[in-house]
Amino acid sequence: MLAPLARFKIISMSWSQILGHTERIDAFRQLVGRNRLAHAFLFVGPPGVGKRRFAVELAKALLCEAPRDTKSLDACDRCAACHLVDSQTHPDLFTVRRPEEMNELPIEAMRDFCRDFSFKPARGHGKIGIIEDADDFNDASANCFLKTLEEPPPMSLLILLGTSLDRQLATIRSRCQLVRFAPMSDNHVRQLLQKQGIDDSAMLARLVRVAAGSPGQALELADADLWDFRRTLLQMLTQAKINSVQLAEAFVEFVEKAGKESAAQRRRVNQMLKLLIDALTDTARLQAGAPARSAEPADLPLLSSLAQRAHPDKIHAMLTRCLETEQHVGRYIQLSLIVEGLIDGLGQLLDQPGPVPVRFQGFD
Repeated sequence: MLAPLARFKIISMSWSQILGHTERIDAFRQLVGRNRLAHAFLFVGPPGVGKRRFAVELAKALLCEAPRDTKSLDACDRCAACHLVDSQTHPDLFTVRRPEEMNELPIEAMRDFCRDFSFKPARGHGKIGIIEDADDFNDASANCFLKTLEEPPPMSLLILLGTSLDRQLATIRSRCQLVRFAPMSDNHVRQLLQKQGIDDSAMLARLVRVAAGSPGQALELADADLWDFRRTLLQMLTQAKINSVQLAEAFVEFVEKAGKESAAQRRRVNQMLKLLIDALTDTARLQAGAPARSAEPADLPLLSSLAQRAHPDKIHAMLTRCLETEQHVGRYIQLSLIVEGLIDGLGQLLDQPGPVPVRFQGFD
């Protein structure tokens, strides 16, 4: 279950391609220059801000067989080792991630990772392991990994990637050196999206607005169909009487167009929830007299209509409902039931007279 390295489009990387993390690059250069590199690092920060790309570039610099300077931590981008890292085939670079169809990092994947990581380096420059979904250890996979973390093989480095320090198990967190990653600037997000081939100015502008400093999350939303259905969803939610059955059917049909695989459909539900949550957040901002943050000008009339129709308590309840639905998607309840429950709940909230929101029961 060792996973491929790339979620972004593969390009030859160097530190010049890693935007927004200069302080962290300098810190690692100092650690390597003083020969103080720890055996394990925990990278923590919002999803999609470049933790994984940083980890791979660090691995390439450490595995490079013809570095420009032994203390500069700069890979040459020309030697065999650099090409192997770029092509995701370096025999001494391992990565493991939670399978998309699962909620936790399974022990089988961790056993494979720890077994392969225990072998001697194939090219003699050490071994590097990247654990992508460190948020998702279960007790079994954590216990399996803990022995490797406590007694790593010689000439090895472990890098764990997580989104929140609170989601890390104490036994693992205490044995790693923490490195925090922050959201990126809009300018850096724009540059990285352009490098990934987003050249439509309208799409680029809307993605930067909703990115919240995460080019990775922005790329997930680089689909015109998502934005078209977002507008349809908002238009139907602003009608005088919500047709929940029709809207739920349209939502389910849209989700099923993502493909037959459950993972693709669940990803689409989460993408639409992200856009809906942003729209409702902007609606709440308008109600408070603040400008919308992520909405584009063409959507402001719809959001203003929603803001006038629904009491702020109801908008807050709708946001809560959407956040709860995100958790239900992660539990792998039948998607049609999740979507129908969401739309029915939002419709009841909007149609309920008065400011007091209806209390809903979640899926258990």
